[in-house]
Amino acid sequence: MEKEIIAKQFMKGFDCSQVVLERYAEKLGITPEMANRIGAGFGGGMGKGETCGAVTGAMIALGMKYGHCQEEHMEQKDVMNVKRDEFLEAFLKEYPACSCKGLLKYDISKPEEMQKILDEGLLFDFCPQVVADVMKILDDMI
Repeated sequence: MEKEIIAKQFMKGFDCSQVVLERYAEKLGITPEMANRIGAGFGGGMGKGETCGAVTGAMIALGMKYGHCQEEHMEQKDVMNVKRDEFLEAFLKEYPACSCKGLLKYDISKPEEMQKILDEGLLFDFCPQVVADVMKILDDMI
């Protein structure tokens, strides 16, 4: 997905985690509405600048695809761990951190720093690129 389309989703009020999950909703067996609900609490590093919503959206998608869910299928946990590590390795080749604070160099939870993020255009330029790159990684995994 192109970063311009992602930026338009942001302008409509959707967060990075929602955009990531909605892209894979059909493949994961959920509706776009459900994908957006699941991802709703993770944008902006859970609103605190912690783990980037695109990364948490990816982890949710990977969990839905590869996660274990029954006691007698614990070998699936190993599969999930490999997929998680594969994703994180690929992501960290492109970016220095998984947190919004580490990626943006500002704390999104502080109004004055959020203003800097907006003033510098990071929210509608840099963040959509991060989401697009996350999707490129996931395209080969989901």
